Amino acid sequence: MTKDDLNNDEYNLFYQSYIQRTGSLDLYEGLKVKGNDTIKFFEGVPEDKLNFSYAEGKWTIKEILQHLIDTERVFGYRALCISRGDQTLFPGFDHEAYVVNCDANDRSMHDLVNEYKAVRLSTLMLFNSFSADMLLKMGTASNNSLSVRACGFIIIGHEMHHCQIIKEKYL
Repeated sequence: MTKDDLNNDEYNLFYQSYIQRTGSLDLYEGLKVKGNDTIKFFEGVPEDKLNFSYAEGKWTIKEILQHLIDTERVFGYRALCISRGDQTLFPGFDHEAYVVNCDANDRSMHDLVNEYKAVRLSTLMLFNSFSADMLLKMGTASNNSLSVRACGFIIIGHEMHHCQIIKEKYL
């Protein structure tokens, strides 16, 4: 299954640019391969750049990695709930507040990367547990429809987006 299998009514159009970034990646392979790419990428960031921010009010590289971890947890939770038929109306989340309160800059990159690895393994196992019918289930997040499978593509595309910003503006 690729992003081309998604219908536009399976996600908020805000996420379309993330989903488009996934190209022809298969959902499961994308979670695995892009996860490995992200680990290698962050492990290769020079030590002197980890707490760097390219402008006032912009996140550091460590904060971006923590943001990826937090966002993956949020979308993984949404996918789990929706797949199980939970009709909770999921609110949006204030990603700025998450970053302000995460203290990522006080943590080692090794620790952050290990947390990312654990979260991605959990996400892989979760998505591997979904049946074809579960992937199609729909819920509501931020007052918009959201499918289980769209959550996976959003996770992949979101991290691709942030890694590209780091390459362009931080390194």
